[in-house]
Amino acid sequence: MSVPVVKVEGVTKVYGAGDTAVHALRGISLKIEQGEFVAIMGASGSGKSTLMNILGCLDAPTDGNYWIRNLNAAELDEEQLSVVRSQLIGFVFQSFNLIPKTSATRNVELPLAYQGVSRSDRRARALAALESVGLADRAEHQPHELSGGQQQRVAIARALVTNPAMLLADEPTGALDTASTAEILALLHEINRKGSTVIVITHEEEVARSARRMIRLRDGAVVEDVTWAA
Repeated sequence: MSVPVVKVEGVTKVYGAGDTAVHALRGISLKIEQGEFVAIMGASGSGKSTLMNILGCLDAPTDGNYWIRNLNAAELDEEQLSVVRSQLIGFVFQSFNLIPKTSATRNVELPLAYQGVSRSDRRARALAALESVGLADRAEHQPHELSGGQQQRVAIARALVTNPAMLLADEPTGALDTASTAEILALLHEINRKGSTVIVITHEEEVARSARRMIRLRDGAVVEDVTWAA
């Protein structure tokens, strides 16, 4: 039996204590298998951002357990969690988070530099990643020379360049117009078809329904988990 990319069991998250305690997550349990395309959907305050932070090893649950591959995040120290974030998770953000006045290639190289990959190897891998997202001809352009959709493509290339276990995208189309949104969703589907596990955090119904599976949160709990035929 294959090991799930993500396994969450009985996860709760409480901020504060006593009468002012906020229960952001209330006993979340779910699995995401290799090669799935999942949208975690919910309105503001539903708990989706809290769950994203736990899936990304950026925060720890108050109770319950979270495994990424076969690693229990609760058993890892901060240094080990940093390695997990850099090697097993590719992050994509709404605001792109690109370094200004730096070429697309250098932006994509950055995670590999942190891993100690040689300069020649990381450049070759960065160029290949940019080609995979359709930006081979924009490799030396800086962020301000690119459209919003192109900047998000660079960000996706940066997330993919380490060959992570999963792509974790937080509102990846939130800053884009309708045409660019369609292009980015099509790209995510293409990445998924090639075998990557894709998890999208979104409040947009249209974006959520473009995925193969939708997990809807409300008040910190899963209220819907539906999979559509490919």
